[in-house]
Amino acid sequence: MKRVKAACICQTLHFMLKEDMSRDYALSLVKREVEQYKKWLEQGSSKYRIVEETRQEDGSVIIKVIRQYNAVPVGNYLD
Repeated sequence: MKRVKAACICQTLHFMLKEDMSRDYALSLVKREVEQYKKWLEQGSSKYRIVEETRQEDGSVIIKVIRQYNAVPVGNYLD
């Protein structure tokens, strides 16, 4: 029999600008979406770590995050 001893999920999220609106408004939407995502992570019961956050030349944002998978123990993944 096998059991999962530790597990995490690695994600790379790209918060992209919407093309059908002004650049300034699209930038503000990206900023708001990133803030909402971070707040969602903080309010959740899963453990997480933001590994990297990079603003691109076009104003979009790429976030690399490692977070707990369901309620499985994270082991040393978040160290």
